Amino acid sequence: MYTRQFIKALEDKDIKKLRKIPKSDLHNHAILGGNLDYIEKWLGRKIPRLTKRITSIEEMEDWVSKNYLPYVQGTSGFEKAIEAAFVQAKMDGVIKLEMSIDVYFRHFYNGSAKQLIKTLKKLHQKYAPEVNFIPELGFNRSVSEDLLIEWFEPYLDFDYFKSVDLYGDELAQPAKNFKRLYQMAKSKGLKLKAHVGEFGNADSIQETVEILELNEVQHGITAVKSKSVMSFLQKNNIQLNICPTSNYMLNRVDSIKKHPIRKLFDSGIKVTVNTDDVIVFQNGVSEEFLLLYEHGVFSAEELNIIRMNGLI
Repeated sequence: MYTRQFIKALEDKDIKKLRKIPKSDLHNHAILGGNLDYIEKWLGRKIPRLTKRITSIEEMEDWVSKNYLPYVQGTSGFEKAIEAAFVQAKMDGVIKLEMSIDVYFRHFYNGSAKQLIKTLKKLHQKYAPEVNFIPELGFNRSVSEDLLIEWFEPYLDFDYFKSVDLYGDELAQPAKNFKRLYQMAKSKGLKLKAHVGEFGNADSIQETVEILELNEVQHGITAVKSKSVMSFLQKNNIQLNICPTSNYMLNRVDSIKKHPIRKLFDSGIKVTVNTDDVIVFQNGVSEEFLLLYEHGVFSAEELNIIRMNGLI
């Protein structure tokens, strides 16, 4: 699908043509996944850019709290942020979007999961009906499992969300603390994902996959430090949804040129390329692919294989 066009667009370093090629974004944090220009036009003002590398999730959250969240407050702000995420996906040629909606967000609608779902359906159909939107529920790792279950249960009456993700401070709590929550999700047939191997070590990746019975891992880049963990991921067909610019800006890799996605790919692990937080890191999926090509991490043909991984 569009193989020749994608390869030529990369070779020509033509970002406009790249944006027209079908692709996926499987690691996208919804309210931080929007189009900056769109948000700024709505606000009538510029949003500061993150211009230097940072070192932690806490530092990133502080930046977001100071520079973005004040402008998207309450239900109306939430809806505008989601709207901007759909606009970004459509503009960037994303035809498959797994976007994480925090399980707490139903509280924008007096705790109604039904109303939140109704709103998401409306915004999807209005702004990006051509995008295959596969909604995902996100769990903040800093919250207790009991409270997350309380927030999660009202969604179980609806066949809407298709996957779950555990995100935030990877070191906040051990994976075993969320086993009951993930068993509930699995019993409902949801795909199981979690952030691991971004700040944690390689062993934590295998441990989390085994304890929570994950289907996919968000990030997982520290797997390169262990041949046995890479072998485990490859043998168990565990996909890694990687966000190169995010990894670089959060000081998880020394440079894009030396990004471990190359070694993970060479080890036979299925990898995809994604955005994480467009508002923060300023790159769409097209820019992420071009970045990897320009830094010589992959050939255009190899990047097409990775592009197709996300669309399967």
